[in-house]
Parts: sequence; structure tokens; C-alpha cells
Amino acid sequence: MSYNEISLRPAQETDAWVLNAIHIAAITALPATFYTPKELLAWRNYRNKPDGSNILKRMKVESFWVAIEGDAVIGFASFYVDELIGLYVHPKYQGKGIGRALVQQFCDEATNQGIDKVITTASLYAEGFYLRLGFTAIQRAPHYLRRGIVVPVTKMRKTLATAPKSI
Repeated sequence: MSYNEISLRPAQETDAWVLNAIHIAAITALPATFYTPKELLAWRNYRNKPDGSNILKRMKVESFWVAIEGDAVIGFASFYVDELIGLYVHPKYQGKGIGRALVQQFCDEATNQGIDKVITTASLYAEGFYLRLGFTAIQRAPHYLRRGIVVPVTKMRKTLATAPKSI
């Protein structure tokens, strides 16, 4: 699959359960390299089956965009103003430019709002991905998951290209 075969659109409430299923699948597929199995379980909110209720609540505040192949939602990004909150692609579709397209959508939305810098909190798994997209690491920091689980993450930022001002 190439980048040209996917499309992006704003998420709809009816996507919430699929988004949660993608979140669970993406985390479940990770090896226990950077985080322990217990930490990975906490990261997916102790779920093995999707429940879109939390995503529905977040949709009231955050912007969600989905990547579509045919009629199937295969990935999503959520963001609020200048912060990319979440980025998940179903494991079957990873490595095909979908995450890159979703991050670009977020950056384009920020640029359109006059924002010149964006931030994200990257898992240790995703740090290299964001570095390849032009983000820079700011600092390693703790991230608090449910039930008192704390994992290390990397705070990152990217300076966006701004359109030249007309005279």
C-alpha cells in the first residue's frame, strides 16, 4: 500500500470503538523492549476489548483525524491546538506512511491556525519516528498511566514552516 491509497478525514463519533480497537492492537503488538508487559497493559487502559466511551469524551475537546483505506479506518491522530496527543496505526498498516500523513495533517492544521511550533509526548518506541519527521527531543519525562504506573517518555517539539507574509 502506498501513501496515495489512503485518505484522511475528521473522525466521527461512530469511529470511537474502532479507534479504541486500533489503540489496543497497536500497543498489544509492541515488544516489551522499552516498557514491561505491566506498563503496556496500563498504557492500553487494561483493555483487551474496545470500548469507545473514553474516546467519545475526548472528541468533545480534541480534534481526531482518521486514515482510511477503502471503508476501513486504519489509523488515527488526536490533537489539541499545538499538541499532538495520540497517534496510532493498526499494526497491519504500520511502516506505510500512514503515521507520517496523520502527523502532516496535524502540522497543517496548526499552520493554518498561525501556530509555528508544535509539541508531542513520544513513547520510547516512537521517538525515532518523530525525529525522522523533524521533531527534536526536549527532555525525558515521566508519564502517568492508570493505577499509579509511571513510564518514561520524551517531550518533543517541531518548528513549522510558515507561509511568507505578503506585502
